[in-house]
Amino acid sequence: MGMLAFALVCSPATLAAKVQEPIPLAAYGDLPSVEDIALSPDGTKSAAIRNIKGEMRLVVVDESGDVLVNSSAGTTKVRGVSWADDSTVLVTNTATVSLGPSFTVSKYEMTGTIIVSLNRDFKPELVFSRRRTIADTTRGFYGIRRIDGRTVGYFGGIALDPGYGGNMRFRHGRTTLYAVDLPENTPRQVAPPPSEGHYRDWLVDVVGTVATTLDINETNGKWSIENVRGDELARGVDPNGNVSLICFGKDNATVIYSIRDDKEVDRWFEVPLAGGTPTEFLADVPVERLYIDHETGRLLGYRKADESGETVVFDPAAQSAISRIFRAFPGRNARLMDWTSGFTKVVLRVDGNGDSGTWFLVDVANHRADPIGDERPLIWGKDVGAISRVDYSASDGLALDGVLTLPPGREAKNLPVILLPHGGPHAADEVGFDWWAQAFASRGYAVFQPNFRGSTGRGDALRNASYGEWGRKMQTDISDGLAELVKRGIADPKRACIVGASYGGYAALAGVTLQHGIYRCVVAVAPVADVDMFFDARVRESGRSHMTRHFWQEELGDPKHYDDVSPRKHASEADAPILLIHGKDDTVVPYRQSTAMADSLKDAGKPYQLVTLKEEDHWLSRAETRKEMLQATMAFVQKHNPAK
Repeated sequence: MGMLAFALVCSPATLAAKVQEPIPLAAYGDLPSVEDIALSPDGTKSAAIRNIKGEMRLVVVDESGDVLVNSSAGTTKVRGVSWADDSTVLVTNTATVSLGPSFTVSKYEMTGTIIVSLNRDFKPELVFSRRRTIADTTRGFYGIRRIDGRTVGYFGGIALDPGYGGNMRFRHGRTTLYAVDLPENTPRQVAPPPSEGHYRDWLVDVVGTVATTLDINETNGKWSIENVRGDELARGVDPNGNVSLICFGKDNATVIYSIRDDKEVDRWFEVPLAGGTPTEFLADVPVERLYIDHETGRLLGYRKADESGETVVFDPAAQSAISRIFRAFPGRNARLMDWTSGFTKVVLRVDGNGDSGTWFLVDVANHRADPIGDERPLIWGKDVGAISRVDYSASDGLALDGVLTLPPGREAKNLPVILLPHGGPHAADEVGFDWWAQAFASRGYAVFQPNFRGSTGRGDALRNASYGEWGRKMQTDISDGLAELVKRGIADPKRACIVGASYGGYAALAGVTLQHGIYRCVVAVAPVADVDMFFDARVRESGRSHMTRHFWQEELGDPKHYDDVSPRKHASEADAPILLIHGKDDTVVPYRQSTAMADSLKDAGKPYQLVTLKEEDHWLSRAETRKEMLQATMAFVQKHNPAK
């Protein structure tokens, strides 16, 4: 069969020449115009979360383009949208909430699931909101199933008991599994919570039975997986708790789970639900994302976490169609986001060189791909800085790579450069449109995002090479990337700054406190500044969990040496101006990390600024504070490292 030629029917917004010079920073820092798009099961409708004039809205349209719903998505932070059935939409959001003095953390990021029925008789409401004995928050989503002709959603929830004075309080805080009849929003318990000091996860089969349960002892790391009859399917011990239920196998007769072995290698296994010997699954195949059937929970395919980014589905006919679809987008980073049964219609998100992010609805039968959303309509074509992969070697010979973004219209020669290490640290940057990198490129800077040791998608050996290397080899991996750009004549070594968020913020601070003579300025957003303080907070917030302590000691190394790699402890050695930016509602890296660093810099007489983002979390989820961060960052970098 020949290659299927898809007609790319482009909107005027997509093709219009963007002539505004320069593009406002707000166009980069704003939230995307499209956050998420999902298809109804029958493929006749789509639901999207769209940023319309600064307001997040849920927009549902049918295949004729008629708008069925156009309503505010609320004041909380919207994370995604999906369909429960052809007339019920689920919107996932989060909110930062303050907790009482009896909790180990002062703030927590709560997740909520809003039920939106296309039937006008039902008003939108949160899952569990009709039951006073369950908190209005969801802890995990375990699928949608059709049971006796009704749509049932499976969610983790937190049971409540009346407290002193009649107020409701958490019964114990451990997750209980509930089946919720949608859209009536009536829950019933289908699996009890784990016992004290344990964690549980579940898989729910096509008929609504809790078919598999994973139980982990958080004290000693012992774990077991059992089927519905209580028969043990697998067991082991992992002091870090690195074991997970994944999904059902492609024929629904097996369960797939992952472990991390004694060599710190992630391995997947498949075992029959009826019992038997586990066999390794997808050995040596790096997986970035799984594609799981919406109605059954069985595995349909996966996307590879390597340079190819190949999408693989197990059904041969569907694989043929998917392959043809992706060939219609050569040279761009295309990702499968949603699909109907049999992949007759799919939603793709595409970005890369010349493309700041476009969503397409692909009708396979009619050989047609229609753009249904531009994420950043002001940034397109020639205004997108060229993006490429750069391979290089660390000073100890380890093979590394990074993503280079170049300023549009400028020769790639002797440019001012921004080093932009990613967070995590177990994450990675790939060749694609990055709003932060592109903002710097638009102002004349080359931007390099190094995938230092600890980065994912490049094998377990590279990921595990970060253990105990914070501020050490992980740090020199970043400056080795700069050296490679200098060697190639791309970057001017005298005009380099380092900018980052979360772990990247730590690396930025370490670049001028633990390293010297490399960078002209630093911007650290939500950084870890004091490693010992960070470690203590993680352990305390976990309730002194042995598993959490073991995990972070493996990651960070011997606690006796935390001061050696803490930028705060070396503030007096800082050799460049530092801008600290931190959200007050950060529940991952506490705001205190930046204020403590600021105090130490002040005491040492070092130049610094501290920008506080009110009501902002760790992920810069709010448009106004994200734009505030970008404006402050750019002004600081341009002052201390002008591009011209």
